[in-house]
Amino acid sequence: MEEVNVTSPNSKVYIEIVKEIRSIIQDDGLSAGDKIPSERELSERLNVGRSSVREALRSLELLGLIETRRGEGTFLKDFGDHQLIHLLGTFIIQGDKTKGDLLETKQTLEKSCIEIACPKMNEEMLTELEEKLWDTEDPEEFLFKSIVEATNNRLLLRIWVVIYEYVKFIYEEQTHVINKEGFEELVTGLREKDVARALSAYEKIKL
Repeated sequence: MEEVNVTSPNSKVYIEIVKEIRSIIQDDGLSAGDKIPSERELSERLNVGRSSVREALRSLELLGLIETRRGEGTFLKDFGDHQLIHLLGTFIIQGDKTKGDLLETKQTLEKSCIEIACPKMNEEMLTELEEKLWDTEDPEEFLFKSIVEATNNRLLLRIWVVIYEYVKFIYEEQTHVINKEGFEELVTGLREKDVARALSAYEKIKL
């Protein structure tokens, strides 16, 4: 397999590397909790550069399919009853078309969470949001994670985290910043329990 720049989200070969790694996991009969082959071994077995393998493993880790333990290696995760998360992971690595689907799903999920969280967010939550947002490394993540958490729906939160992390991975060349004016309007909508105003602000919030 030819070495490719896997940081390009359009790379079909990159998707193929991810699929090949999954095939190796199946062929080797590995199950949850088992250690998967090292980055070096995978590179040799697939005949690709280690940087390509590293990025492919990173995407699988973002999806929650594997976990890296410092000094020990990389292991398959035990999903337990979280089959939906496994399904999302399988879907996301299918090909380039899913990029648009993923972004649309993220936006739809965030709008729904705004509707649910609007009557639930109290003054303490909103004040904390206003005070801490601009000091965080990723204001977009902090903002929407706070909103999703306010829904008190753990499944929504888990799905949003997976989708957000993978969107960030695909569009990593873009900084995840938000429009201050849009943010202030969104907070006002949430504070006034005005769903329509909050949703309108959502459309303006990204730079």
